Amino acid sequence: MNYDFKAIESKWQKYWEEQKLYRAVEDSAKPKYYCLEMFPYPSGKLHMGHVRNYSIGDVVARFKRMNGYNVLHPMGWDAFGLPAENAAIKHGIPPAKWTWDNIENMRNQLKSLGLSYDWDREIATCHPEYYKWTQWFFLKLYKMGLAYRKKSFVNWCPSCATVLANEQVVDGRCERCGAEVGKKDLEQWFFKITKYADELLKDLKNLPGWPDKVKIMQENWIGRSEGVEFSFTVEGSGDKIPVFTTRPDTVYGVSYVVLAPEHPLVKKLSSGTPQENAVKEFQKKIEKLNEVARTSTETEKEGLFIGAYAINPMNGEKIPIWTANYVLLEYGTGAVMGVPAHDQRDFEFAKKYKLPIKVVVSPPGKVIDAESMTEAYVERGILVNSDEFSGMDNIDAIEAVIKYMEQKGIGKAKVNYKLRDWLISRQRYWGAPIPIIYCEKCGVVPVPEEELPVMLPPDVEFNPRGTSPLLECEEFLNTTCPKCGGPARRETDTMDTFMCSSWYYYRYTDARNAQKPFDEKKLDYWMPVDQYIGGVEHAILHLMYSRFFNKAMRDAGLVHVDEPFVNLLTQGMVLKDGAKMSKSLGNVVSPEDIIDKYGADTARLFILFASPPERDLEWSDQGVEGCFRFLQRVWRLVEELSSRINDEDAGLKADKAVRRLVHKTIKKVTLDISERFNFNTAISAIMEMVNGLYAAKEQEISGVVLKEAVESLLLLLAPFAPHITEELWSRMGKKQSIHLMPWPKYSEEAIAEEEVEIVVQVNGKLKFKISLPAGISDEEVKRQVLDSEKLKPHIQGKNIMRVIIVPGKLVNIVAK
Repeated sequence: MNYDFKAIESKWQKYWEEQKLYRAVEDSAKPKYYCLEMFPYPSGKLHMGHVRNYSIGDVVARFKRMNGYNVLHPMGWDAFGLPAENAAIKHGIPPAKWTWDNIENMRNQLKSLGLSYDWDREIATCHPEYYKWTQWFFLKLYKMGLAYRKKSFVNWCPSCATVLANEQVVDGRCERCGAEVGKKDLEQWFFKITKYADELLKDLKNLPGWPDKVKIMQENWIGRSEGVEFSFTVEGSGDKIPVFTTRPDTVYGVSYVVLAPEHPLVKKLSSGTPQENAVKEFQKKIEKLNEVARTSTETEKEGLFIGAYAINPMNGEKIPIWTANYVLLEYGTGAVMGVPAHDQRDFEFAKKYKLPIKVVVSPPGKVIDAESMTEAYVERGILVNSDEFSGMDNIDAIEAVIKYMEQKGIGKAKVNYKLRDWLISRQRYWGAPIPIIYCEKCGVVPVPEEELPVMLPPDVEFNPRGTSPLLECEEFLNTTCPKCGGPARRETDTMDTFMCSSWYYYRYTDARNAQKPFDEKKLDYWMPVDQYIGGVEHAILHLMYSRFFNKAMRDAGLVHVDEPFVNLLTQGMVLKDGAKMSKSLGNVVSPEDIIDKYGADTARLFILFASPPERDLEWSDQGVEGCFRFLQRVWRLVEELSSRINDEDAGLKADKAVRRLVHKTIKKVTLDISERFNFNTAISAIMEMVNGLYAAKEQEISGVVLKEAVESLLLLLAPFAPHITEELWSRMGKKQSIHLMPWPKYSEEAIAEEEVEIVVQVNGKLKFKISLPAGISDEEVKRQVLDSEKLKPHIQGKNIMRVIIVPGKLVNIVAK
C-alpha cells in the first residue's frame, strides 16, 4: 500500500472523534497539564499563523499525554467584535449568522489538522450561555467597586463609530480600519485595573516561564515611578495646580507650568483675558489629535500662554501658565512643571517659545551658562540656585526635597503609574451587553443575577451614526427598574471583547455548567494554565487584562491562584518572501491548499521543522515538499522493517549500533521537547534516525532490536505527525492508539560508545585520528597516542614540550 494521506487522515480523524480519544476528565491520581493556545477570532478561514500556533500546542499536549499527564487541551472562539458588524453593513448578513457560519468552517479546518482538542469543551464568547457569565463577572466587579462610570475624553474612530483603547490606536489611526482617530467626551464604563498596578508589576518576577521581552513590555506599560506631588497656586484666584514629578531636585528650576488643553482651569483662567479666543482655537485644534499622536516624540510640541500665572511654593517665584499638546488630562494630574535646563522636551519647548531657562544642577566643579546651552543637562550633578539645597548631590537632594516638602506641608511622596484604568465601553451591537439599567428615580441599577443574560436582540439596524444600534431597538432599550418597578432604560454600550477573553480559560474547566461559571473544585484541579501559547502582539492588552481579572477574582474568593498562566510561549510570524503573509502583498499560502496537496502531517511537520517556535518562519515550497518526501520515506521504511520483526534476540553485529542510534535519538527528542521546545532540532534528530536505519537495514539486525527501533521511531514522530504514525502503528497489529502509549525511555547504557575517535594534532595541526576504548583515563590516552606508529614521523627530531588532552575528543602535542 502506498502512503495515501487523504484516506489515512480522514480515517483517523473520524476514529479519534468517535472514540473521544482526547476527552479530559479530572483524575486526582494523575498529574494534570493544562495546555492552551489563544483562541481565534472566527474570521472564516485559518491562516498559516493559526496552523503554527495550534501545531505547537498540539505537540506539547500530545507529548505530555504520552508522558503520563492528564491533559486538558481545549479550543473555542473569541467570537464578538467589529468585523461581524462590518459584514452586516456591507453584505446585509446578521452578525450572528456570519459568526456561526465562520465558526463552522474554521472548526472543520481545525479538525482537518488532526489537533488533539477536547471538542466537548468548545466555547464561543457570543453564545448566551457564555456571555451570561461575562455579565455575571461584570456585576461581581461592580459590587467590588472595580467597575465604575465616568465622563471622559476617549479615542473615537469615526469610521467604526466606536471608542478605541489607546492600544488600539496605531500612529494616530484605528488599528482595524486605518481611519484617523479623534476625541469624544462620553460617559464610559471602566475597570479599576490601577488598583492592582503594584501587584501586576511585582508579580512579574514570579513568572520565570515568560519571555523577558513580554515582561519588559508589561513593566513599561505599567510605568511605575516614585516622586512627589505638590501644587502651584494660581495668582489671584487661589486655584491649585497639582503636579507629580520624579525630579524634585529640579523644583527651583521651574520656569513655567503646562496644563492639558482639556483641563478645566484652562477655560476658567483664560476667560476674560486677551488670550481667551486664541486658547479656544488651540483647544479645538488639539481635540482632533489622539493621545498617541500628542505624546509621540516625533510630534512637534505646540503650546500657548493662557494669560495667567502661578506661584512656585518652594521659592515664591511667579511663573506663566501655558497649555500644550503634549500634556494629557488623563495622565497624572493633567499638569506638568517645566524645567527646561534639565529636561530635553522642556528645553526644546522653552527655546521655541523663548521661555526662561534656569540652571539648578551643574556638573561638579563646573558652571553651566543657561544662555549658551544647546541641550538640557540631564546627568548627575550638584545643586545650584536652590536655596538651602545648593551644594548637595542631586540624587541625595531628591529625598531631601521630598522630606522638606512633607515637613512644610507643601507636598507628599507618591508612587505614580502610567497604567490607566481599563475602558470597557464600546458603542457596538456585537458584544456582551453591559448589565446595567438606568432609572430616573433609582439611578444606576445593576441587572439582578437571576435575569441574566441580558440578551442581544436579533434584529437591529446597522447604520453607523456614532451611536450604538441598540439605541434604536425599543424592545431592548425600554425595560422596568428592578428596584422600583418603574420605567427604565438599559445601558446600550457593550463590553470590550477583551473582557470575554479575560476569563475564557476558566470556562474550559467546566464548559457546560448552566448554574455557575465553573465548579470551583474543577477549576482548582486544572488551574493555572501550565502552558499558554500565542502571538507577542497580545503581550500588553490580553495578558495584562487576564492577569488583572484573575487577581480580582482571587480577591473575590472564586479562584485560588495568583497568576493564570505559568509558562508563556510567543511564537513568531509566518513570512513569505521576507514579509508577513497578506492579501495585499499576494503572498498568502492557504492551509487548505497545502493539506489538500500534501496532507495535514506534512503541513504540521514543515511548520514545526522550519524554525524554532519563538522565531519568525520563512515559508518554503521546497521545504514542504521535503517534509512530504520524508514522510514517504518513513512509510516505506516502516513497511519494510515491520516484516522482519520477530522475538529473536541473537546479538547480531549491527544490534549495538542500531540501539545506540535509537536511544540517542530518544534522548535528544525528549530533551528538545520537554526542556527547550526545540521542535525543529527534535525533528532533525528523527530524520537522522531514519537515515541511519536506512543505512543499517541491509545489515543483520535482531528482530527485537528492529521492533524497538520501528516502535521508537513512530512514538517519537507521533506528536508531530499524528495520522501517519497512527496508521503505521495499527498496521503493525497494535490494538490501542499510539497516542495513548507511554513515551519511550532512553538508556544511557545503550547510548554509551564502545570506542571513541580521537583527533591527534601536532602544534595545533591535524595529523591523524585514532580509535580508543571509551572511558579510558587521560594517562592511558596519552600513552597510546605517544606509542602510536602514526605519530613518529610527525615528531621526528623534535622534543615534546607538552601534551594537551580534551577528553574523548582531541590530543594536541606541542613539540619543538
